[in-house]
Amino acid sequence: MDFWEDMKEVAQSYYEVLLHHLPRIVIGTLVLIFIWTIAGRAKRALKARLSKTMDDPLLVDFLAQILKVALVIFGLLLFLGIVGLGKAASGLMAGAGVSAFIIGFAFKDIGENFLAGIIMAFDRPFRIGDVVEIAGKTGKIIGLSLRDTHMKTFDGKDVYIPNGMIVRNPIVNLTIDGFLRNDFQVRLESSSNVDDAIAVVRTTLEQIEGILQEDRAPNTFISEYLPSGMTLVVQYWFNTNDPTVSSLALKTEAIQRSIHALKDAGFHLPADVREVHVSGGSQPTFSEQ
Repeated sequence: MDFWEDMKEVAQSYYEVLLHHLPRIVIGTLVLIFIWTIAGRAKRALKARLSKTMDDPLLVDFLAQILKVALVIFGLLLFLGIVGLGKAASGLMAGAGVSAFIIGFAFKDIGENFLAGIIMAFDRPFRIGDVVEIAGKTGKIIGLSLRDTHMKTFDGKDVYIPNGMIVRNPIVNLTIDGFLRNDFQVRLESSSNVDDAIAVVRTTLEQIEGILQEDRAPNTFISEYLPSGMTLVVQYWFNTNDPTVSSLALKTEAIQRSIHALKDAGFHLPADVREVHVSGGSQPTFSEQ
């Protein structure tokens, strides 16, 4: 009989404690439900915003999920504080902080690349398909993960660059605005008529499909004059977003047609074509003796 009396007293005491904390539990539950709802909406809003600027749906989903989890954790801690379990919440936070410090120290490089990937997700200096130059490597971006960026070089190599390295180093984006300039040089005799040579080359470039005109019209000028000859520099622009235009094929056509046009106009080319380094990587040398 004493056992049942003790159980009854314990149950009565728990019931009184429950009645005492019931308002806090109700308020805390309502707050938790509210934060859960806000977390779901924030996840959808962030996902919609990132989808407009990012080409990696997996990364978009991951970042949106991180935001939701962070808000839910905040809601749980707030719930514990409201119902009077603030010390338990503080203990959880302290334990999480120590664990994060230990894990972060052990996996410093991985954590650095992970954080860099998150930073790049919000402020990415390139898009999928852009041609960029990073840490001496030039190629097309074909993928981005939380750890590294996948680049395909023009000689077919797959390069995985850690995101931490990308954040720390300058990045040259060659195609972000859709326009790229190519250059090549032609050697002329010192006695050549410069104005006529420039006119011939410009007329030739105007007839090549893929070379832009008007506000990005080709530019031609003399960069060097020596008794042995002068150097004619030819610059032209093309649209990198045009799938029908190949940079190398366009440059080859521009060089060939310019040379033939100059020769047909009576110009002698002692060292006909000399390659120059242009932004976007070195181009194959074309020469005609």
